[in-house]
Amino acid sequence: MPFVNADGARIWWRADGHPELPPLLMVGSLGSDHAVWNPVMPGLTRHFRVIRMDKRGHGASDAPAGDYTIERLGRDVLAVADAAGLSRFHYVGLSIGGMIGMWLGANAGDRIERLVLTNTSAWSDPQAIAARIATVRSQGMAAIADSVIARWFTPAFAARRTEMQATTLSTLQSIDPIGYAGCCAAIRDMSLEPQLGSIRVPTLVISGSADASAPPEQGRRLAAAIAGARHVELPTAHLAHAEQPERWLDFVIRFLEGGDPERGPVDGTA
Repeated sequence: MPFVNADGARIWWRADGHPELPPLLMVGSLGSDHAVWNPVMPGLTRHFRVIRMDKRGHGASDAPAGDYTIERLGRDVLAVADAAGLSRFHYVGLSIGGMIGMWLGANAGDRIERLVLTNTSAWSDPQAIAARIATVRSQGMAAIADSVIARWFTPAFAARRTEMQATTLSTLQSIDPIGYAGCCAAIRDMSLEPQLGSIRVPTLVISGSADASAPPEQGRRLAAAIAGARHVELPTAHLAHAEQPERWLDFVIRFLEGGDPERGPVDGTA
């Protein structure tokens, strides 16, 4: 397994796809590991060399005690990129992964070709995040699992009881509470809005119309704050790429290849 040491923590990553294809680095949501991207991997690896990683505190990566920061998580991404031999790369971030992407776009824009921020926001409710930290520290991940999953999928998708839904729940329940709380602290303490105007990387923002965690109005506000950014919306909750993988791929692949994300379907993404 490939690991890279970043500030004393081992960060796990893997690469899929032909090594000569354009590199794409992806970071998922709070409470998920690299497998959260499984629904769109077959489509992505036709076009890109895809590098996925487990965030600090998640999956096979170390979960050091203490509060993390968005900057620290962003520097973990750059450490993985260096280990994978990437001088420049596309970046796709979901939820906290998108927050990390904003930091990268503002502070390491010379490394980023194109930036996709999916189901994410530059704004949080610090009191609500602090309450979640207290809950997982005192009661463990099981205390929040059901409420989190309820926000991640629309009722119609949840009623299908898919393998993706079951895997996502089991992964969430297995996350180390110490690492989860550390990443929660990064969201609680983030100050991304003042940095949005510094992002000069071509950016696509994707929202879910039923996403209670990152509502579409926040996605539109985010896109408006980033020069030249595009905003698109899908009829999903928080994991838009899981509920609508083909349409999500259409938007993302067309954008990353330099086209109009709303022009139409991309051949061979399904």
